[in-house]
Formats: sequence, C-alpha cells, structure tokens
Amino acid sequence: MTTTPGSPDGPTADDPADGSVATTPDPGEDFSADRRFFGHPLALANLFSVELWERFSFYGMQAVMTLYLYYSVVPDGGLGLEKAEATSIIGAYGGMVYLACVAGAWISDRVLGAERTLFYAACTVMLGHIALAVLPGLGGVAVGLVLVALGSGGVKTAATSVVGSLYRRDDPRADAGFSIFYMGVNIGALVGPLLTGLTRTTLGFHWAFGLAAVGMAIGLGIYTLGRRNIPVSATTVPNPLPSGAWVRPAVGVLVAAVVVALLFVLGVLTADNLSTAVAIVVALIAIGLFTLLLTSPRVTADERSRVRSFIPMWLASVVFWSLFQQQFTVVELYADERLDRVLGGWEMPTEFVNSLEPFFVIVLAPLFALMWTKLGTRAPSTPIKFALGAGGMGIAFLLFLPWAGGTGATTPVLAIVLIMLVFALAELNLSPVGLSLSTRIGPALFRSQTVALFYLSISLGSALAGTLAGFYDPSVEGAYFSTLGIAALVLGGVLVALAPWVRRAMRGVR
Repeated sequence: MTTTPGSPDGPTADDPADGSVATTPDPGEDFSADRRFFGHPLALANLFSVELWERFSFYGMQAVMTLYLYYSVVPDGGLGLEKAEATSIIGAYGGMVYLACVAGAWISDRVLGAERTLFYAACTVMLGHIALAVLPGLGGVAVGLVLVALGSGGVKTAATSVVGSLYRRDDPRADAGFSIFYMGVNIGALVGPLLTGLTRTTLGFHWAFGLAAVGMAIGLGIYTLGRRNIPVSATTVPNPLPSGAWVRPAVGVLVAAVVVALLFVLGVLTADNLSTAVAIVVALIAIGLFTLLLTSPRVTADERSRVRSFIPMWLASVVFWSLFQQQFTVVELYADERLDRVLGGWEMPTEFVNSLEPFFVIVLAPLFALMWTKLGTRAPSTPIKFALGAGGMGIAFLLFLPWAGGTGATTPVLAIVLIMLVFALAELNLSPVGLSLSTRIGPALFRSQTVALFYLSISLGSALAGTLAGFYDPSVEGAYFSTLGIAALVLGGVLVALAPWVRRAMRGVR
C-alpha cells in the first residue's frame, strides 16, 4: 500500500526518497551505498532536523523551569518553592523523561514501529509545552511535564532506533553518523535556552513556555514533509503484539498511576523525595530489563555476551549523567547565585549558561565525527570512550574548586565557560557513542529495549542529579565538588582496567 509522507501509515517502498525515484530501501538492503548526506544516508538529514527542533523546545523549557519553580511569586512570577524541592522536581522530571523511553521502546517494538512512534510522540511533546504555556500554577506544571516526559521518551528511543536502522552492525560510519545527529540535538539545545531566556526576562515565564511549543510545532512540520525519506525498515513492527494482549499492560499502567496518586495524597511522595523515588523505580526496571535480555531463550549466546559487556559501560553512563545533568540543578543554581553575570553593564540571563555546553558540542561534534571516521578501526574502543566520558566529568567538577567557598557572585564567566567546555568534551566521548552502541549491541529481537536501557542510564543519572543537588550548598562547595569529581575519576579508571574483557565480550561489535 502506498501512502503519502504525512499519513499515519508512514512511508513505504513506493514513496520517492528524493522526489524523483521510488528508491526507499527495504529492510534487507545495504545502506552503505547511500552517501547523499555528507557521506551518510539521506534520511539522516530529516532526523537531524526534527531532533534539532525537539531539543530546542525541550532544553528551552527545562532551562526556564528550574527558575520558574523556585523564583518568588512576587515580583518574579515564579512558584516560590524551596530550592531543594525545585531541584528534586527537575531531577525527577529528567528521570521520568528517560524512564518513558521504556514505554516508547515497547510501543515501537510491539505496536507502531519506530517511525510512527516518533511522529505521535512528537505531537505529545508539543501538547505538553502548550499546557505549560496556558495552565497556571503547579497544576500546569504537572500536566505539562507529564506530557513532555511521555512524549520525549517516545521521541528519544524511536529517533535513535531509526538512525541506527541506517547502518549495518559493522558499519564504521555509525559513530560519525550519530555524532552528526547529535550535532542537531545540540543546535537545538544551544538556541532553546537563549531564546526562552530572553523571552522570560522580557515577557515572562509562560511566554517562554509558549515559545518552546512553537519550536516543537516547527519540528513536526519539517518531519512530516520529509517522512518519505525514512527507510521501510524503520516502519516495521519487529515483534507485533498479539490481538488483545494490550489489556494487561494498560491495566498495569492504570494501577501504577492510581498508586502514585495515593502516595502523594498520603504524603509518602513529596517534592523533596520525588527524584529519589524515581531513581529507585528506574534502577529496578533496569535490573528487570537486563535480566530479560540475559535469560530470554530468544537471545543467542553471542547476543547474551554482548549484553554482559554492556553492564560496566551502563554503570559508567549512570555516573556520567548523574554529574552531567546537574547543569540543570546545581550548575543553574550556581550560575544564578555564584556567577558574576554582569558583562559591560548588562546582566546575562541565567539560562544563557545552559547554552554554553551545547555551543561547544556544535563546534566539536564535526571534529569528533571526522576523527572517528579517519581513525576507523584505530580509534579508541567503546569502553575506553565511556571511561573518558565518566572521567572527564570528574575533571569538570574538580574545576569548580578554585572558586569553591566564596560568597556571592564571585566566579568569573570565563570559569564557567572552561567548565562547560570540559562537560562537552566528556559528553562527546560517551553520549553519541552510547547511542550508537545501544543500536548495535542489543539482541536482534530486542533492539529498541536495548536503546531504552541506554536511556535508562540517563534516567537514573538524571534522577540522581536531582537527589545529589539536595546536598549542595555554597558553604560545602569544596567537599561537594571534590567528592563527586574524584568518584567519577575512579570509576573511569576501573573501566579502563576492564576494557580488554569488555572488548572480548562484545563479540564483533566495536
């Protein structure tokens, strides 16, 4: 059946890939011949674009949200929460976004396929930003953040799976392709906080949330126009759900929602402990997924070995993200209170600090992509890249120490610029590489679940970032930054020591 690019059924082999010839490849075709987008498949261009605008809305909103939660009601227009409550909510929200990747992966594998999951999830994200823009108070925050979290979970796993479908398991272009894709992520992450920050300081918080909704609408429009470029393999459902089998998971979701609501009503769950609760749930789900992949009779011996090799890298990823995601908790508090943001008589909005790291990623991502491509099989192995990422974050936290323990806005802007540069270097060694690895190391019948596992490491790290932020205070900055920095460096060293075993266990995946 032939469909139009924007139809619910998505693209088919009869749709023209470039407007002239119907050449969309089938699932068994070799994508290594398609080099129309800077040496990569043309579909990467459309995915690059939609992810750019989705990240514009996501990071633009998140940069404003922390301030919205703890700024005073009068005259700042915030909600006036305690800072520990605000950072816990942000940590829990970040954890929920990546936790929703599990649901997104399940829907992609069992119901819709990756391409359609991506489309409908992006629509849900836009509705969440609209809710934040028009609904007042904590009610608007709850509705908006839940919708954005659910939608973003689907976008992340589906988009990553679609990009992964463009490359063979042994294609040396894969890491470079994900680095290009990641550059689109960071262009959106750069521009989002800049524009929403300016909008917040001139028009107010809800106008900033509205701008995030507009960005997502633009991304959806571009993606709809280019859906015909997506390979047919991305539209298939790998493991279709039997008729009527949706009832049990639907009941499970309903019961979970009721339990969470009751826990809030009874006071067991509060804003203060929300991020910790999310971290516990995510850890249990990750253990369950690893157990499934390691015990399923549908997983071969080589695939099981690859899953085992993923465990130490997954743990390194958790540590990395528990530090990296503090740019939305501790680093934002630090920028608001401890950073001298007055430049030539103009006070830089706090949100601008959130654009520094993606700026460096935009500059450096093409260089990393070129470097991995040129080095080919001579590049550092994946476990070494993960070790560099985790250890790099340790160095970044230690760089706060020269200004630790000061009073007031005494840290120069150049200091935070240097620290965010190290954040970016660490990220480029782990995040795009982890995305690439998760699409290639998983069992054939559980590809999306393996991608979800990588996102669960981000989920757990994000939730822990909110929990750890509760221990931050300017009076104990030295101990806070040194403890976390040294712990990350130690973990990086352990992974370097384990690298030979990890490489052997990966069984042909580099």
